[in-house]
Amino acid sequence: MDGVTTSAGGVRALARIVARDDGRGVTSLPVLDGGGPLALRRTRASGTEARVVLVGAMSGPLGGDHFTVEADVEAGARLHVGSAAATIALPGQSKGEARYDVRLSVADGGELHWLPEQLISAQGSDLYVTTRVDVGAAGRLVLREEQVLGRVGEGPGRLTSRIRVRVAGRVVLDQELACGPGAPGGWDGPAGLGGCRAVGQLVVVRPEFARDPVAARVLGDGAAVMPLAGPAALVSAVAADALRLRRLLDEALASLG
Repeated sequence: MDGVTTSAGGVRALARIVARDDGRGVTSLPVLDGGGPLALRRTRASGTEARVVLVGAMSGPLGGDHFTVEADVEAGARLHVGSAAATIALPGQSKGEARYDVRLSVADGGELHWLPEQLISAQGSDLYVTTRVDVGAAGRLVLREEQVLGRVGEGPGRLTSRIRVRVAGRVVLDQELACGPGAPGGWDGPAGLGGCRAVGQLVVVRPEFARDPVAARVLGDGAAVMPLAGPAALVSAVAADALRLRRLLDEALASLG
């Protein structure tokens, strides 16, 4: 399969999306390339927005696997990316750490909604997730990340997640969260997740935030919105379960208008 290699150390998989304005008010997808655990499917468009679903065709990531997803949204294009189901990090035959890298870029005048389903950290797994995003000064972004610590009736695996967002070349967010066995002490204490099993964040970039910044405020029980440097805002939330977490993030996004 294109973009997929397998070795004793695990599976290496790459999926790429390029979204382009075709000059007629429609977003085309000249590159839609993925396979194995990172299959991509185009779905029915919504207006000028192209829509893509990431379909997990294989289990994983398992220990030793390395998955990479890249999406480039060019000037004037609009892209919505979701996933067909939750991603489950699982222990594998290899005892090595698994990696899942997401690389996103949005040009001036482009718009990206990156809204995958939850990432579930199963007991015994070890996953490092990195998300790096570059947005042009006039680009627009809605990015959602949701992590669930353990399946029903089990403890979590080790999960480390780092997200880095730049707008017009300026870093507006660079944060890392580590949870589960071997993570720094206090991650589940009152100053961390406070016993919650689900944690998530929304990053919203809109040019209008430069002149009208979002006000910092608490949003219900377990969520807060904070302005970032530049035309961006961050919503952080913790909840007892995935359903409650999604509700908090949806409500937060609606509150931003």
